[in-house]
Amino acid sequence: MRSINLIYNYTDNKSRDIMQGAMRKTRARMAALTALLMMPLTLSAQVFTVGHVFDTDHLLAYLVAGILIALFVLVFWNRLFYYKEQETKSNGLSQNARLALVLKSGNLSLWLYHPDNRHYVTLSDRGEYAQEYNPVEFSKLFDRDDFEVLRSAVFDVCDGKRLTSTVHIRGCADALGFQRRYEVNVSVASRDGKGKITRLLGMQRDVTDEYEKKEAVKQLLIRYHTVFNSSLMDMAFYDSQGVLRDINEKACHTFRITDREQVLNGHSMLADSPLFDTLDYEHMDSTRTTSVVYFDKEGGEPGEREKMYFESTINAIRNAQGVLEGIYMAGRDVTEMVESFHRQQEGAKRLRQATRNIEDYISNINYALRISDVRLVNYYPASYTLELSDNVNRTQMRLSQLRCIRLASPRFRRNVSSMLNRMDHLTRHNVTDTIETEIRDSKGRQIWLLFNMVPLLDEEGKVERYFGICRNMTEMVETEQRLAVETKKAQETELLKQSFLTNMSYEIRTPLNTVVGFAELFESEHDPEDEPLFVEEIKKNSNMLLRLVNDILFISRLDANMIDHTPGDIDFAMLFESHCQMGWSSVRPTVKTVVENPYTSLVVSIDHANLGQVIEKICSIASRFTEEGVIHARYEYRRGSLIICVEDTGMGIDADTLPHIFERFVRDSQERLCGTGLDLPIIQLQVQQMGGSIDIESEKGKGTTVWITIPCEAKSMERRRDMMLNSQEPSLLL
Repeated sequence: MRSINLIYNYTDNKSRDIMQGAMRKTRARMAALTALLMMPLTLSAQVFTVGHVFDTDHLLAYLVAGILIALFVLVFWNRLFYYKEQETKSNGLSQNARLALVLKSGNLSLWLYHPDNRHYVTLSDRGEYAQEYNPVEFSKLFDRDDFEVLRSAVFDVCDGKRLTSTVHIRGCADALGFQRRYEVNVSVASRDGKGKITRLLGMQRDVTDEYEKKEAVKQLLIRYHTVFNSSLMDMAFYDSQGVLRDINEKACHTFRITDREQVLNGHSMLADSPLFDTLDYEHMDSTRTTSVVYFDKEGGEPGEREKMYFESTINAIRNAQGVLEGIYMAGRDVTEMVESFHRQQEGAKRLRQATRNIEDYISNINYALRISDVRLVNYYPASYTLELSDNVNRTQMRLSQLRCIRLASPRFRRNVSSMLNRMDHLTRHNVTDTIETEIRDSKGRQIWLLFNMVPLLDEEGKVERYFGICRNMTEMVETEQRLAVETKKAQETELLKQSFLTNMSYEIRTPLNTVVGFAELFESEHDPEDEPLFVEEIKKNSNMLLRLVNDILFISRLDANMIDHTPGDIDFAMLFESHCQMGWSSVRPTVKTVVENPYTSLVVSIDHANLGQVIEKICSIASRFTEEGVIHARYEYRRGSLIICVEDTGMGIDADTLPHIFERFVRDSQERLCGTGLDLPIIQLQVQQMGGSIDIESEKGKGTTVWITIPCEAKSMERRRDMMLNSQEPSLLL
């Protein structure tokens, strides 16, 4: 960035020097020309004066000759000035061309800032004005927060706090959320005669590729060093030729390597290792091996060797074309585990060698304590002291009784006090309890500890102290609590399912009994004139039964999340009214239907199929419960959401039923169902699974208003002046 600034400053200063030199030469030429023009007059005056003494007859001839000479000189200098001006302009264009080449090669762009009106002007590659922006328009080109940083840098330079300022900012996110990165250098471009800044120059360089490469390398290095330098695993890296290129300290310790650099510089081959000499690493992907390695025993006799059991995984790293690029080896010394297994199998031999292996035994205990998150506990009634340790040979923590009680959560402090009191009274029974503490783990959970203490007796048979273990039970307790919560949820779900099945059975039997009853009337004695009534009732209840079964099947699919929601680009302004009219297909003649469509075109990305069903169901319910008046449907797109409103002047919903209106098979105060009893629950589930929400406002006898909000993205929109269309009248103004 510094080098580009120097190039630009040099180019600008060079052009300015050329122009200033040309102006100085022009002023000198004009002065000389003026002197030449004045010369004939001076000569004429002299001739006139001298003519009185010498010859006055040739005065007119001298005057004409002087004028002709002056005209010739004037034309000569005019042509000379024109050619110099063309040369200066050519030099300026050449400098601008070089500037454009520098900007293009450096991936740069320029803009100017005018402090007087706070406007930003972008410059073309030639340094010409391209486009002017006000602050709001210019801020849309960058991230909102980063633009504030850029403004602060501009104001600092304007206020004279800094001569130049360099900031790193992000551009405005595109449709996929990608943001470019820029390095912007702000400096003074020009000042007025009083030294006041009149323009600032912003030099903007796109550093997106550099930033992404740095981030990728940074993340890769972090992952590499975190894994490779871990002290828990022995790791080594070989290149594609099988040459050792890196090995961590843990592996050096395991394989008795004292000089790591010497090993790396010795070009050790993977194939030369006795552990991996049989592997065909050119064709393998991932291989696990277990080997026995023998080392010369440190401090032992010549030829005395010790054995190590080594477990490893070999991973071949290949590029996208499948070409081998390197080999990673990760392993660990499992000697302790193997020897522990052998000790269990050879109990008699281990007892005979107890003295020699006592140190290894203690080490194994300490290792088990560390990896199992278990602590050893000792309580001394004589000193009222509790000791905790993760090592057999040392005490990690020593606590008084008061400290033990305070570390427990308030509801378990009485339990801790009771447990300590029993040990103070030297009970010969085991002391066991699970305590919730005030200590929190790395996940922020309160730690649960299980204490299991047994009394230890002295030579006289009296209780000397209590020994036991303290185990972290947080995961188990949390699992039990979650299991209890899930059990309760399952029980509640089962109750809801039973209630739903009971209501469903009742609602199905009602129309089914009606159909069966009227069908039986055909077989009994009846008036033939009643047969049309029987047929009509059978058809009505059959249709109701069919709708109910369909709704039950559909809501079951919604409950199981089996309904696909596939957003797609549609012109909602063209389809909204048709969905409303389909829902109003059975509207009464005394009811007016009004559709307010504020857009000529509104292309949004939305699940059209499910949203269309929702609109039709809402309009159908409104027409079913509105005997006279108006049903008004409208929509609006605001801040990433499509808001749909259906308002009617129907019978409304009473205050007691309204809070339960989305429950299944809910009835109002007059024991009436809303449709099949599943219409509104289905609508609510469909809206929620599309990521939206639904609200209902209603008052008994005054009508109902339903609000549906669906999040979506508008691709294009075009408003129109006539805000409402009536399906029955030419226009309707609210």
